[in-house]
Amino acid sequence: MAVEFSIQPTPNPNAIKFDGSEKFLEGRLSARVGDDSDSPLAKALLSIDGVDSIFGFENFITVNKTNDSDWNELMPEIQKALEENA
Repeated sequence: MAVEFSIQPTPNPNAIKFDGSEKFLEGRLSARVGDDSDSPLAKALLSIDGVDSIFGFENFITVNKTNDSDWNELMPEIQKALEENA
């Protein structure tokens, strides 16, 4: 069964938290653009133009965007990356 995600705002307007319906990460995942990661999810998310960094643990991941990018444009790509790699 696929992991379902609920979207949670954060106090930071450049960050959004995605809560998974079940555990989808083994421990902690943290990466920034330019980092070398073995995680397919990290690679997929950080390859999206406008995503700056990610941080996750077991059943959630927070995606941080650059100041000049727009959540409305990023969300479909982020959701696709989560669906395909979580």
